[in-house]
Amino acid sequence: MIKYALVCDHDHTFEGWFGSSSDYEDQQARGLLDCPVCASKAVRKQIMAPAVAGTKAQSSGIEVTEPMRAMMMEAMGRVRAHVEENFDYVGDTFAREARAIHEGRSEDRGIYGEATPTEVKALVEDGVNVAALPPPPPKKSEVN
Repeated sequence: MIKYALVCDHDHTFEGWFGSSSDYEDQQARGLLDCPVCASKAVRKQIMAPAVAGTKAQSSGIEVTEPMRAMMMEAMGRVRAHVEENFDYVGDTFAREARAIHEGRSEDRGIYGEATPTEVKALVEDGVNVAALPPPPPKKSEVN
């Protein structure tokens, strides 16, 4: 596994774990990478020092094992399933509806849908609570 420090075009920083450097390149080329804060697809690697095996300094001191990774993927899938089962899907009107709920012009309820990075940024700047939905799990045919 390789951990990359990533950043989107809105300067949100986050980490990504990949099976190999070619996995990163493949996912980037297919448009599968997006920012967990604003959903921007304009994601790139940050400059970072390589982690050398045997050094004492580790970012977290925790080795990510396959069972841990599987547990996190399952939890993210459950979050997504819960939202899809219990929230109203509003499609590409998400930004408008989220703002209407925030301003009390629409029924207070959980919603999900699509928004552009610009729309998400404006919502966040205006104090509207939004979060990116975990992506759907990859299809078995898309996984290495």
